[in-house]
Amino acid sequence: MIVRFHIDTLEQGQYEYRVSYEGEDLFSDAGLDSIEACIIAATEGLGRDAVGAEIAYRSIISGTYPLATLALASAQIAEHALNTTTAMEEVSS
Repeated sequence: MIVRFHIDTLEQGQYEYRVSYEGEDLFSDAGLDSIEACIIAATEGLGRDAVGAEIAYRSIISGTYPLATLALASAQIAEHALNTTTAMEEVSS
C-alpha cells in the first residue's frame, strides 16, 4: 500500500503530520521541529504493508517515494516538499 503523509505548519518552527490510506487516518503526531522530522517519524511508524508514501505539505503533493528512499533521503525530500509548495503558492497568489 502507498500511504499519504499530510504535513502542516502549526506555528513558526512547529509542524504536525498525519498518515492516511485511502482517506482514512492511520496515525499522527504534532509539535515536531521540521518537515524532515515529520517525514522520519511518519516513516518509522509505518507497518510492513506500506511500500511507499506520497508527501503532501500544506495540501500540495510533491511526490511519491519508496520507503527506502524516504529513510535515506529525508532531508532532500523535505526540501523538495517545501520548494514545491512555495512555488505553487506563488503561482496561485
